[in-house]
Amino acid sequence: MLDVLTIGRIGVDIYPLQVATPLADVETFGRFLGGSPTNVAVAAARLGLRSGVITRTGADAFAGYVHKALREYGVDDSHVHPVDGLPTPVTFCEIFPPDHFPLWFYRTPTAPDLQIRPGELDLAAIVAARVFWLTGTGLCQQPSRDAHTAALAARDGRPHTVLDLDYRPMFWPDAGTATAAMAEALPRVTVAVGNLDEVEVAVGTRDPERAAELLLERGPRLAVVKLGPEGVLARTATQCVRVPPMPVEVVNGLGAGDAFGGALCLGLLRGWPLERTLRFANAAGAIVASRLACSAAMPDYAETEALARDVPPEPEPSAPALGGEDR
Repeated sequence: MLDVLTIGRIGVDIYPLQVATPLADVETFGRFLGGSPTNVAVAAARLGLRSGVITRTGADAFAGYVHKALREYGVDDSHVHPVDGLPTPVTFCEIFPPDHFPLWFYRTPTAPDLQIRPGELDLAAIVAARVFWLTGTGLCQQPSRDAHTAALAARDGRPHTVLDLDYRPMFWPDAGTATAAMAEALPRVTVAVGNLDEVEVAVGTRDPERAAELLLERGPRLAVVKLGPEGVLARTATQCVRVPPMPVEVVNGLGAGDAFGGALCLGLLRGWPLERTLRFANAAGAIVASRLACSAAMPDYAETEALARDVPPEPEPSAPALGGEDR
């Protein structure tokens, strides 16, 4: 039984080793394991959890690299199989800190990880996993959408079934199609996670508290809304917690959300209070944002906990002044 089992995107990140340089002028690149759910599995493994990923690669040389990297990171690769006729995807980016990191996905007209079929799934492993993590991208094409639907049916609302909204507009014909697909998935998951752009697609608003409320109305028991430089907000039926960001010098923000996801899994499995879970997850994301790579940058438990403890809790709001005016 795995602590964390993810499903979906995998590939090879080809990232420039020169910061603040247009891609046309970059001369040296680094090669890293990539793909959001794959990075979440790596992040969880680095924190001491038993993790694995369900995905597909091409039947090519990069597939060998993917398997080697997964094993080196301690991620179970027994559910990773090749697809003939399609290359393992590669992704390029530009790195312009603190907040401009454009991506180019080489996944057209489709990618091997979108060819996961319902009949190929190990449903027993999916049901047994203590956390099952899927992403919105996995819903964007068939047969992957049917495979995700079959996995959710097998999970049957078990905790912790997590939907990372993971909206990438280039993978969808239009935003409305993504909204409809997320609406079908949300009632079958127990946790929903997304940034402001993603929750707007899912529930139609960028207001964090309202978005969290609407996500809960659709079925999840926990809604997590990532606010970028404003921190993170999470809501359950009985509490709403907002945690400030961790102050770091950003190098590459692309893997921060996946580090956050792996740390969120740890907090859920340990039964931590929601504020502690969010502070720890924020710390993991901040550490990765301060580094160049994604998977290779994932921190271990001791490093993450040290940063989480170094940042004091956000002070309580001051009481309103006499007469009801806020200062």
